[in-house]
Amino acid sequence: MKILCFLLLFINTITNAQKFTISGKVNDSNLLPLAGASILVDDNKQGVSSDNSGEFSLNLEQGNYKLIISYTGYTSVEKEIELTENKEIVITLAQENFIMEEVLVKAVRANSSTPVTYSNLDKREISKRNLGQDIPILLNYLPSVISSSDAGAGIGYTYLNVRGSNSERINVTINGIPYNDAESQGTFWVNLGDFASSTESLQLQRGIGTSTNGAGAFGASLNILTDAISEDAYGEISNSVGSYNTRKHTVKFSTGMVNEGFELSGRLSKINSDGYVDRAFSDLKSYFLQASYNNDHRLVKAITFGGSERTYQSWYGLDQQQLIEDRRQNPYTYENEVDDYNQNHYQLHWNEKLSNNWSANLGLNYTKGKGFFEQFKTEEDAANFNYIIEDNSDLIVRRWLDNDFYVINLNTSYNKNRLDLITGGSYSNYSGDHFGEVIWGSNLSNGSSISDRYYFSDSQKEDFNIFSKATFDIHNKLSGYLDLQGRFVRYQTEGLTSRRVPIDVDAKYNFFNPKAGLVYSLRDESNLYISYARAHKEANRNDFENGVSSPEKLDDFEMGWRYINDQFRISSNLYYMNYT
Repeated sequence: MKILCFLLLFINTITNAQKFTISGKVNDSNLLPLAGASILVDDNKQGVSSDNSGEFSLNLEQGNYKLIISYTGYTSVEKEIELTENKEIVITLAQENFIMEEVLVKAVRANSSTPVTYSNLDKREISKRNLGQDIPILLNYLPSVISSSDAGAGIGYTYLNVRGSNSERINVTINGIPYNDAESQGTFWVNLGDFASSTESLQLQRGIGTSTNGAGAFGASLNILTDAISEDAYGEISNSVGSYNTRKHTVKFSTGMVNEGFELSGRLSKINSDGYVDRAFSDLKSYFLQASYNNDHRLVKAITFGGSERTYQSWYGLDQQQLIEDRRQNPYTYENEVDDYNQNHYQLHWNEKLSNNWSANLGLNYTKGKGFFEQFKTEEDAANFNYIIEDNSDLIVRRWLDNDFYVINLNTSYNKNRLDLITGGSYSNYSGDHFGEVIWGSNLSNGSSISDRYYFSDSQKEDFNIFSKATFDIHNKLSGYLDLQGRFVRYQTEGLTSRRVPIDVDAKYNFFNPKAGLVYSLRDESNLYISYARAHKEANRNDFENGVSSPEKLDDFEMGWRYINDQFRISSNLYYMNYT
């Protein structure tokens, strides 16, 4: 009996002392191995270094461990491991200056611990598809995305639809700054020619997503991060030629990091296309220029981008018979039926790492836009044009938009002990003039002159939002997400519409947009999530012109599963979106 007890005790001791192996590889963000990376066990300070292939191996007893993986110039990663069998892991470390870049968009982006349905594209993936077409066309292969093009070639006026939501309900931000037009709430990609060439990464969130800045944050959101600082100097010239006489010419450069942290980089682009539709040409000129300063705790960026576009109008649809006759025909035949617009953006971003746990980001923006579209009209009534013409005259009009847009964003981020807290706010001020002028008439009335205006209205919009969002651990495999946003909007406009109908609006909206969810980790690479979110959308200018002033409301229920590793990604999602 004593011998049996001794054997049982001996076997139990061996079982308790059983060891397993944690092996793996440490890569950088380009999946290149990092030799000499430190892998430290936080509990017992046992550690190893990765070899020339970035590989490592640790022998540990059964139990729970926290590994700290670090490498000079890269941001350390902590990974919790439940060791009950031999395990292989892959660790990806990001350069510290890239982490500082991510602060620009961290306040509006989701990650694997956020119960939101999203897709990420980095610069490498974008470059594969970037042949000069607008960003909506580059995203057409993503789930629930439909893109379209007036000219049919993906250049000029293009549109993005996600889960049936049009551009007026898709929020777009560039470095956290709202890009949607404040009045129409639409997104005009024609003013961002070749912008994919200056995009570091982007994230498309389907459904309501996380709290963000600006109008149109309703059915989906797209946030864009522009070019990161380049460590090395370079120059690049690229030229592309395609169907429908499409040509893209791009020049890019960077000085690389000089004088302990300074960099200057930029891009010039010119895109021309005849379009698939007759006469639907596009002539786009664009630029991107940034001056940056970066050190261990600070990133400052001064950015300007924009350009000019001149496109022949081709948005008018065809009926079935016209499609049969010639699907490329364009109902417009006047030689100068064009859209001619200039838009320039000026951004200043200041990112500060305040401590190991705290960071902050300040963003300032000014956007100037001005332009017109020209139309030829026949046998018009004088009353529709303020009696500048006689009845039944032909005429040419230009309808102008002249606007200014100011934005200030301020966000803070706190991260410690599996708590990630982001608090911030944004204020924007928009002013715009709408007016139309007659630039030619077959029979002008007495006393009228070329360029007389036949309508005018001015608009003002203020948009303030404040939010706080937190991701926190509930259990070692279960995390929670809570996101609360208050948004306060005032829109004013007075004058005449393009149809000379009086418009007088002074509307205020106060919205509360809560979001909450859970994420359950099945294993290191996969998780399940469930969430609920509510969002509101104020009426836009077209709504007011048609007598609609009530806001829209959306309740969004999401459930999904995702599996992500360095080789591939798999995700599935169920959702129910209730619009009222």
